[in-house]
Amino acid sequence: MLKKSVGVLVFYSLILLPGIGFTQSGEQASTEKIVTFRELFNEAVEKNPEIKSAEAAAAASKAMIPSSGSLPDPMITFQHMGDLVPFRLQSGDPSSARTYGIEQEFPFPGKLGLKEKIASSEAQSRYWKSEFTRRKVVSELKQGFYDLYLARKSIDVLLKNKELLQNFEHIAESRYKVGQTIQQDVLKAQIEESKVLDKLLVLGQKKRIAEAKINTLLYRPAESEVGKPNEFEKAEFAYSLDELTQLALNSSPELKSNESEISGRQSGVELARREFYPDFAVGFTYFDREAQPEMYGVMLKAKVPLYFWRKQQPELDAARLNLSSARRMRDSSSSTIRFQVREAYTMATTSEKLAKLYSSAIIPQANLALNSGIANYQVGKIDFLQLIDASMALLEYELKYYEAMIDFHKALAQLEPMVGVDLTKEN
Repeated sequence: MLKKSVGVLVFYSLILLPGIGFTQSGEQASTEKIVTFRELFNEAVEKNPEIKSAEAAAAASKAMIPSSGSLPDPMITFQHMGDLVPFRLQSGDPSSARTYGIEQEFPFPGKLGLKEKIASSEAQSRYWKSEFTRRKVVSELKQGFYDLYLARKSIDVLLKNKELLQNFEHIAESRYKVGQTIQQDVLKAQIEESKVLDKLLVLGQKKRIAEAKINTLLYRPAESEVGKPNEFEKAEFAYSLDELTQLALNSSPELKSNESEISGRQSGVELARREFYPDFAVGFTYFDREAQPEMYGVMLKAKVPLYFWRKQQPELDAARLNLSSARRMRDSSSSTIRFQVREAYTMATTSEKLAKLYSSAIIPQANLALNSGIANYQVGKIDFLQLIDASMALLEYELKYYEAMIDFHKALAQLEPMVGVDLTKEN
């Protein structure tokens, strides 16, 4: 009877169990660093090499705009016509002189403006590529943050279930010793506990991978401690597929970069047409002659595109093909973005519905089923295996709830680089 009373007492302590803690001791858990996404975001923008490289490339392209539209450097000349040793003019020779000249090349009107437009379009394209890189890194960081949150939440749930199974095992052992149950019940509890340990090992690996991904994006050593992600509210998602698609088509940095490239290629075609026209050069020369009147010279040159069928025409054909290529790339990007938006939207809406179903219906019902199972097992209405099944079902539903929640937020994070809107609004 005493053993039976102990078993009942354990059962009631199980029913009255409060929330089970995290993996660490209370002191360790209380001192563990809580990290917010905003902190990680600020560090990534400051340190991520990919972002810094893209920003530097964009700045370099912008710095090249003024020089692209500038005139070629002038040419200064000096010429001595006379004796070299000693270095002097020949007296009485009218052709002996020292000449000082300057020459400036002038491209055909419109060429410099077109070159500056091409450089400006290239700089704009690089800027949007830099913006896309920044958004992509932020999106990857958010997904890594959510992966880490999911791993740690799942570990919490599994540890809670592990302690529950250990209590079930103790109960089964107590009942087995007094002949109220069979040994199979004890073994079943031990098997399920081993399954939980197996899942914990897998989740530990996922946790380390998520931390390594975050550290890589923050340009930290892979083994650096990240901390525990802060709790956050479920994001509100009020956009329709059509609204998101339109936002992406209007705001996507990739498409804006494509449009800038098209603009540059159009200017490139116009510049290739201007290459059929001659460039000019103007020069001025001063003649210093000993014992002779000073002379001045003015020079005008024109570069004639005489072999246009071998040079200018192929260049024009190539410029047209480059323009066609840029337009097709824009169309391909547009099609890809439409697909990616639809894919992420479908994932987000499906995951949101699943999370709502688990939280509002399935998990509460599974909780009731487990509590009912505990009460029924105590009075002998169900066997131990049914009780274990109810416990494991609740565990799976809780894990699936967190997976659905994180899949929802990750889908929003995937949409953000395309639509240019902060859909998750993490603190």
